Amino acid sequence: VQLVESGGGLVQPGGSLRLNCAAYGYIYSWYCMGWFRQAPGKEREGVALIDTVGSATSADSVKGRFTISQDSAKSTVYLQMNNLKPEDTAMYYCGFVYRGCTWALNAFNAWGQGTLVTVSA
Repeated sequence: VQLVESGGGLVQPGGSLRLNCAAYGYIYSWYCMGWFRQAPGKEREGVALIDTVGSATSADSVKGRFTISQDSAKSTVYLQMNNLKPEDTAMYYCGFVYRGCTWALNAFNAWGQGTLVTVSA
C-alpha cells in the first residue's frame, strides 16, 4: 500500500485547511487510516483515525476543530481542519494499518511522505 497526501500549506490563525490522503495498491482486509503530526523537536502524535466502517476517534487537542472523514470506495481519507492555531503547525503524516485503529506508531503498515501545515499570521 502506498499513501499520497495533499492539501497542506500556510494559513492564518483561525483559518481552515483540508488534508487528503489516498491509498493505492492491493488492500485485502478491513483497515484504518488516519493522521499523525510531528512538530519540530517533538515526537509524532496522533490526530485522528477512521476505519472502514466509519468509526472515528480524535485527539482531545483537536476535538471540535478537526473532522476526519472517508470515501471508502476511493480508499481516501480527509482531515478538515478549522479554527487552526499556531500550535497546529507541524508536518502531518497519513498512516494505514490493517484491522482496527490504534495510536501505536509501530503498528502501522504504511506512511505517507508528509504534508506541511503552517499556521502563522
